[in-house]
Amino acid sequence: MIALDRRILKDRRKQYTRALSRFAIKGGRRGFRRIEDQERGGYVDRYGSGLFFLIVLIAGLNVIDALLTMMILEDGGWELNPIVRSVIQLYGDKFWIWKFLIVSVSLILLCLHSKFRVATHAILGVGMIYIAVILFQILLMVS
Repeated sequence: MIALDRRILKDRRKQYTRALSRFAIKGGRRGFRRIEDQERGGYVDRYGSGLFFLIVLIAGLNVIDALLTMMILEDGGWELNPIVRSVIQLYGDKFWIWKFLIVSVSLILLCLHSKFRVATHAILGVGMIYIAVILFQILLMVS
């Protein structure tokens, strides 16, 4: 008999999908079917439209935060965040470029890790913090 019944294949599921791979362009993995894999988390090839919306929303809120910060500083206000305050002292009105780059890189990293529970909570938390900060800035400008 032919030895086809006794062949031993490696189980491809034992290897984790890397965060960045060639499958990011043509891959099809959007999530995990098994409950244990969903709880453990991991990397996928494609991301959902809800995540895209949250990432774009946070990036937009970041730009609005920078614009409102510049308006408040022009009206005689001061920056509460000591790190951003020192960057404003170093770069002046160009601080928003530094702020946008840092937040964008962080959002990309959170997106890549979005199937891990901690990253999902972080994305939602950052969005809520930005909304609170912008509401506080609008309250400052109105009063």
